[in-house]
Amino acid sequence: MNFDVDIIFKIAAIGIIVAVMNQVLLKAGREEQAMMTTLAGIIIVLVIIIQMVNDFFTAVKTMFQL
Repeated sequence: MNFDVDIIFKIAAIGIIVAVMNQVLLKAGREEQAMMTTLAGIIIVLVIIIQMVNDFFTAVKTMFQL
């Protein structure tokens, strides 16, 4: 199985951007928007991970001809 290191950098970049945006919004007194930004970041990362898991199971099904 070929592991793609780019996904680690993508997830890390999303985390950094969300953390910075969160801090800026909190400092501006916009707690609700900061929380929504954090939730959006989590959802984006989960979508990426779910797609990877789906690709993995598709490969396993193909390998075992299921």
